[in-house]
Amino acid sequence: MKFTDGFWQLRPGVTALHAQEAYDIAETDETPDGPGIVITAPTMVIAKRGDVLNRPVLTTTLSSPADGVIRVRIAHHTGGSWHGGFTLPGAGGGAASVTVSESGGVLDAGALVARIAPGAPWDLAFEVDGRRVTGSGHKAQGYIQLSPGAQVDQGIVSNARQGGSAPAASAFVHEQLDLGVGEHIYGLGERFGPLVKNGQTVEIWNADGGTSSEQSYKNVPFHLSDRGYGVLVNDPGHVSYEVGSEAVERVQFSVSGEVLEYFVIAGPTPKQVLGRYTALTGRPPVVPAWSYGLWLSTSFTTDYDEQTVNSFIDEMAARELPVSVFHFDCFWMREFNWCDFEWDPRVFPDPEGMLGRLHDKDLRVCVWINPYIAQRSPLFREAAEQGFLVRRADGSVWQWDLWQAGMGLVDFTNPDAVVWYQGHLRRLIAQGVDCFKTDFGERIPTDVVWADGADPERMHNRYTELYNRAVFDVLTETRGEGDAVLFARSATAGGQSMPVHWGGDSTSTFASMAETLRGGLSLALSGFAFWSHDIGGFEGTPDAAVFKRWTAFGLLGSHSRFHGSSSYRVPWAFDEEAVEVTRRFTHLKMRLMPYLYQQGLDAAATGVPLMRPMVLEFPDDPAATYLDRQYMLGSDLLVAPVFSADGVVDFYLPEGEWTSLLTGETVTGGAWRRETHGFDSLPLYVRPGTALPWGARVDSPEYDYHDGLRLRVFAGGTGIASVTVTSPDGRAVAYDVDLEEITG
Repeated sequence: MKFTDGFWQLRPGVTALHAQEAYDIAETDETPDGPGIVITAPTMVIAKRGDVLNRPVLTTTLSSPADGVIRVRIAHHTGGSWHGGFTLPGAGGGAASVTVSESGGVLDAGALVARIAPGAPWDLAFEVDGRRVTGSGHKAQGYIQLSPGAQVDQGIVSNARQGGSAPAASAFVHEQLDLGVGEHIYGLGERFGPLVKNGQTVEIWNADGGTSSEQSYKNVPFHLSDRGYGVLVNDPGHVSYEVGSEAVERVQFSVSGEVLEYFVIAGPTPKQVLGRYTALTGRPPVVPAWSYGLWLSTSFTTDYDEQTVNSFIDEMAARELPVSVFHFDCFWMREFNWCDFEWDPRVFPDPEGMLGRLHDKDLRVCVWINPYIAQRSPLFREAAEQGFLVRRADGSVWQWDLWQAGMGLVDFTNPDAVVWYQGHLRRLIAQGVDCFKTDFGERIPTDVVWADGADPERMHNRYTELYNRAVFDVLTETRGEGDAVLFARSATAGGQSMPVHWGGDSTSTFASMAETLRGGLSLALSGFAFWSHDIGGFEGTPDAAVFKRWTAFGLLGSHSRFHGSSSYRVPWAFDEEAVEVTRRFTHLKMRLMPYLYQQGLDAAATGVPLMRPMVLEFPDDPAATYLDRQYMLGSDLLVAPVFSADGVVDFYLPEGEWTSLLTGETVTGGAWRRETHGFDSLPLYVRPGTALPWGARVDSPEYDYHDGLRLRVFAGGTGIASVTVTSPDGRAVAYDVDLEEITG
């Protein structure tokens, strides 16, 4: 949100008060984390006694919830109730030592140090390894008031169909952190524009806007800098970012109200930043091996019944195209009834028998759900009478007609509503459902009253956390840890602890394929380890070229799903070559399972995502800074999807001797390459000196990875490498590999 008119002036109707000096610096034990520093910052430099009269102050408190993490709270008036931030399972507290002297205050949190200078001008520095990586300087901390008619764009989705805008606010707190020369900012959730966020205005407000707009299903107020730190704004409401856009030397973030709280998180490497960030907000759990296999869907508005489903599954098997999960989209339930959690008896008269027959074919089953209850459903009256639906201020049930006629919204702030909703899920699991696609969660109204009295603005983004948590907890309880998995669309900070997420509604074009990848890379730099997308695009029907190129890309990710809107996504619907491409890359993924599954285990332990932007794996290579058309799949495989029918692709190989996994050709890196690939190929290169675990089966992702395992050793390395392979049953073996023995 832009408050200024150039460098010197404010926009009409804007009044700004800024921290001008650290007038008083004191130790305190009254922080959420134990020892800390509290700073009184008058909004003018105090030159004489009379200057303290009628003079607002900002109170800034520093503390540390964990090693390498510093909490900063800026408050105008401290007496009001704070809306609260995100769930932070890693906020243990007591990690810092505090020193206050005439030379200022120092809060030492191990890998990160905050240093506040006394007097004017205001200067709060953050240091990693003794080096200032960012800081809050002159006019950085501000309290902003807007008069009626102020010429400021509040910056959030105002279309009522997106759940309404946040109530127009009249007061904001902002912070501006230094943006250094050559510094680049990443993250802020799933964003489909450029990977580097410099120069952008970004609004943290969940919306159902597709993949071709500035809106996002997964908004995360966390940004990562390539200067060795990250920042989480601890506010689940609307956070407005100006990333070197309003003040080109700074990253500004603002929230409505009287308090802004944020965390600075040390690296110095991007992986270390993500490690500390996910330790604070929640690490991803281990996801089951079967979930890495191919998910085949009915698609959305297509006609299907059990015979249709079986025809797809049997034909996939006949063509040696292994499927792990079959997904039933919306119309497994009766139209106008979503969500009543009942199979449409006109189409699926024997759901238990059908699910059993699918299990007999060694398939898991996923069904689509959402958090809405249509008024035609018998559950609507029950939920309304028991207070399980969100209400308006007058006590009436909030309803609208977009999506489902007269639908209400389940109030997950009501514990009884959560139990009620979970009961229906348990019934489906007892029938044989293995996992759920948790669709929607973005269109959350703000003109409502929540059962727990939550701030409606803050509940708009926070809702997805409560919704997905209710579902994920049921799966964990009924299936056990390590076998629970979602297919979720919406998220915010902490959502990575409830995988998997997919990229939302793309179109069936090469351009949309590329924007989908950018969204996934941005999400990875926001702490999400597992990710998927609709292979071939969702809206429209892809031509055969798009489908085949997208299939190769989609099967070289953590999770892979064929899904569309109004047309089926079985490969023979496009051409016979699409069948061959699907076979080649599903079989390849099954062979890679010993590698992918171990990388997933590592992601759960470290927070480092399975799919990695190049800058995450090669932070010291300047050429990696802007790369958003290629990625690393785990630590050792470089993937450059082909975004054209003619097969021409430009990509960058970092230094070293790289080997094509598909052809065995070795190439010296440190340069850009242009290659031309058929539909059954793409640039897929193995990192120099890799010992790649290679599985023995191509029919399933879930097998004993040690049985028939090969360790393929690739050129470019020296010495002995230790490679760990863990089977789905938990048996882990570390293999020592001589990198001089090149076998390929």
